[in-house]
Amino acid sequence: MIKLWGLLEYKPQWTLTLKGWFLLVLFLLTLTMIVVTQIHSFLAVQSPIKADALLIEGWVSDSVIKGAVTEYNQEHYQVIITTGLPLDRGFYLSQYKNYAELTAATLTALGIPQNKIIPIAIPVTKTNRTATAAKTVKDWLTHSEIKIKSINIYSFDVHTRRSWLLYQKRLSPDLKVGAIAHLAEDYDPHFWWTYSAGFRSISNEALAYVYALLFGDFS
Repeated sequence: MIKLWGLLEYKPQWTLTLKGWFLLVLFLLTLTMIVVTQIHSFLAVQSPIKADALLIEGWVSDSVIKGAVTEYNQEHYQVIITTGLPLDRGFYLSQYKNYAELTAATLTALGIPQNKIIPIAIPVTKTNRTATAAKTVKDWLTHSEIKIKSINIYSFDVHTRRSWLLYQKRLSPDLKVGAIAHLAEDYDPHFWWTYSAGFRSISNEALAYVYALLFGDFS
C-alpha cells in the first residue's frame, strides 16, 4: 500500500453502529427537550426566604416595581432597598439622578412609607453592573446601623438567577439571600422559543449566567 512518503498511515478504530447513532441522537434530543422546557424556570428562579429586607433592582419597569410592592406588603419586610446606576436618559431633566432614587420615588407614590425605603446609588460602570451593585449594597450594609441578616432579591424574569448568584457571592455567608422573579408578560414562558422576546431574553441570560458563574459578571 502506498503511504505517500510517510504522510499517511492506517489505524483501526471504533465507530458507532446504526443502533449506537440512534441512541446518541435520542439522548441528544431528550437532553435538548429537558433544557428547552426547564431553562426558563431555572433562570427565572423562585426561591424566597423569610427575610428582613426586600431588594429591588432599580432598572426594572413600573410593572415589576408594582409586583415588589405587593410582595413587600404581603410579607411585612422591615425595609425595601432600591439599587441603580445613574440615569442613562433624562438625567438633566429629572430631579432623580439615578435609578435607585427614581425607583424609591415610585415606591413612595405606590404607598410605601418613605422611611421604609433605602435607595443605594451604584457607581458609574460599563461592565460588571450587577456585581458592582452587590458590592455597593454589601458596603452600605456593613457600615449601616440597620441590622439586616437576610434579604430577598426581587428582579425581572430570567435575569433573576444571575442576580441571585452575584448577590450570594458578595453577601453570603453573613446574610442569607433569597430570590424572587417577576415573570415577563410579553411571552409565554412555556413556549418561550416561539417568541422573539423570549428567545432573545433566554439566549442572552443563559450565556451571561454561565459567564458570571465562571468569571464574574459582564452585564
